[in-house]
Order: sequence, then C-alpha cells, then structure tokens
Amino acid sequence: MKQLWAPWRMGFILQNQQNKSTRSADCIFCSKPKERQDRKSYVLYRGEHVFVMLNIYPYNNGHLLVSPYLHVKNLAQLDRTILTDLMHTTQQSVNALEAAVSPDGFNVGINLGKAAGAGIEDHLHIHIVPRWAGDTSYMPVLSEVRVIPEHLNATYEILLPHFMALRAAGRSAARQRGTEKTASKKTKRRKAKPG
Repeated sequence: MKQLWAPWRMGFILQNQQNKSTRSADCIFCSKPKERQDRKSYVLYRGEHVFVMLNIYPYNNGHLLVSPYLHVKNLAQLDRTILTDLMHTTQQSVNALEAAVSPDGFNVGINLGKAAGAGIEDHLHIHIVPRWAGDTSYMPVLSEVRVIPEHLNATYEILLPHFMALRAAGRSAARQRGTEKTASKKTKRRKAKPG
C-alpha cells in the first residue's frame, strides 16, 4: 500500500473537531458575511446583494460559492434585482477564475433540496467548480478520496487580486449609476421650471 502524505490537513482536522463542539445552528451564508473576517472566512467578494467565498470542502482547487445575503432556499424567493446580481456575480466569478487559474472548463450549478445534493439546503447558493482535463484520477473512483493539491490559503491569495478588480469595477459602476441618477434629476427639474 502507498501512503498519501498531506500533513497540512492535520490543522484543518483538529480545527474541524473543535468547531463541532462549539458549532451553532447558524447558517454559514448568514454568519460568515457578518463576521467581517474575509480572509479567515475565505470571502473573496462582497457585492450589494451577494458575496463569493471559497468552499472549504472543495471538489477542486478554486471551488467557489456565490450566495445572496438574503436567507432563502429557492430561486422563486429572490426578486429580480437580487437574482440579476447573483447571476452577474456568477459570470464575473467564472471570468476571475479563468484569468487566475486557466481551467479547461467549469461545473456551475445549484443544488435545490437535500435530494439534489444540497449540503446547506436552507440558503440558496451557486457552486462554481473549475475543471481541468485529467483532474479525475483513480483516487475518487477506488477510495472515495479527492486529492486537493493546493492549500485554501494559497488559492485565496491567487484569486484575491482578481476579485479586488471586480470590487473596484462594482464601485465604479455604482458611482456611474449615481451620477446618471443625479443628472436625470437635474434634467427633470430644468424641464419642470417655467421658462
């Protein structure tokens, strides 16, 4: 039998055991954004209605979770604004992963309900999993084990600059929308003034 050495995992295992004893019933998609400890929680991006974080139980390196702040379990409960932001942020997250890690493809999906595979079924979230040709080996087939070759901290550092650019673009777009609204109001006022 061959040994698979991953000594960095011990810290994760011990932390997970400790967390089990102190874990509350909080939803991670509600509690993590409130903590405001983005690096510790692996939050890469915060938008107006949604945020992006690394999955700490990844299927592959760079496995992202995109979630609304609003605690809902299905798509029908989201209004058009939040749904649009969710999909736009998913699109931008795929773009960031393409730029950062150059995968050969992606799995993008939503698991609605336990039967569909949702690990956290009460808070809607989208999975984005980068894929590379040949990224499935004999390990998951024979041993039900996935080998993740990169530590989450390293993945976070690689992706963060790409999401910082997304944050800056979001702030710029918000300022532009504000400028457009102000200009529109001024135009309406001018038209309303008797001449």
